[in-house]
Amino acid sequence: MLRSIMLFCVLATPLTTLHAQTNDATVDMLKKLSDAPGPPGAEEPVRAIMYPVMKQNSSSIKFDGLGSVIAQQGSAGPRIMVDAHMDELGGMVRRVTPNGFLTMQMLGGWLDQALVDQRWIILGSKGPVHGVTGIRDIHVVPADERTRVYPRDSLMLDIGAKNAAEAAAMGIEPGDPVVPDAPFMVLNGTDNYLGKAWDDRIGCAVLLAAMQRTKGTNVGNQIFYVATTQEEIGLRGARTAAQLVKPDIGIAIEGGIVGDTPGSRPEETQAKLGGGPGIFLYDSSALANRKLVAQVKKVAAERKIPLQYDLVQGYGDDSAEMQVSNGGVPTINIVVPVRYTHAHNGIVNRKDFDQTVDFVVALLQSLTQSTVNDLRDFTPSN
Repeated sequence: MLRSIMLFCVLATPLTTLHAQTNDATVDMLKKLSDAPGPPGAEEPVRAIMYPVMKQNSSSIKFDGLGSVIAQQGSAGPRIMVDAHMDELGGMVRRVTPNGFLTMQMLGGWLDQALVDQRWIILGSKGPVHGVTGIRDIHVVPADERTRVYPRDSLMLDIGAKNAAEAAAMGIEPGDPVVPDAPFMVLNGTDNYLGKAWDDRIGCAVLLAAMQRTKGTNVGNQIFYVATTQEEIGLRGARTAAQLVKPDIGIAIEGGIVGDTPGSRPEETQAKLGGGPGIFLYDSSALANRKLVAQVKKVAAERKIPLQYDLVQGYGDDSAEMQVSNGGVPTINIVVPVRYTHAHNGIVNRKDFDQTVDFVVALLQSLTQSTVNDLRDFTPSN
């Protein structure tokens, strides 16, 4: 399986060169990260992008037992863990039917209505295989079924095979990873970028850019930049990585959720694309540390960086695992706004990305020993 996933990087080149390289290194990095396949447990192609940059900009680098990458800057002082997860929503082949169709086990929080009539790539042992989750023809669907959502268990991947033997000849077998087929593009000459997996490849890109800027600028702390695995199926890589890092402060960098699209309700989310980086004051998995929130607001105000605040139901992120590690850790979840998360095609804004990098760098530079001591001091004031 590992060989087949690495082979994807070579065999899938035509897919990732549909849009030529630009003169903008940031766009090229975002394109590479977005296009790379990496469902939970099969993050190898993403790790192959992350590892060289993380190694070049750290004093030491290692892995946890689930494949998360842990890169360290600095050797003394408080331990700051900066986290972004490499995996994306995807699936895996469950069964090959006698007539050559595939059933799929979904990985992560998919909506059933996002799965129908979509293109997918299966990472088979002989390289990538293209497929589509078909849809019944309107000419034969009864009128009372035309507005129904197709349940995921009724969907099958069509790879063009006539039977199970043809599917096997393509290198397909149960357990093969499956990812959305949704190539990156700059959206119609704007500063908005369309692609898959912004949750959390946009966070991975922020992590790489931030660590390039903090290299050699130590303020007396130790920064552990961590690219984690298997977030989408239970924050698993963050748990094992935090066990190794033992952080004093935890910072998750994620793709946020916006409420600026038609049909959005104000109480769902308040963030807007192009409105700057955000922080989660609440989500279903973690509560941000109030003193750390105050520090975040202070840094943003000093640097004149706009900051969006959000409280979101039905959302979990790696800060939850950092928060309950090492006896309890002040944490915050910093997000880059994303339209249409947990689907094939999402949109991010370049200004949001740039401002998030500026913000993360400034926050890390503010976390001196005395500041961290204060953040971790719960002594009641007189």
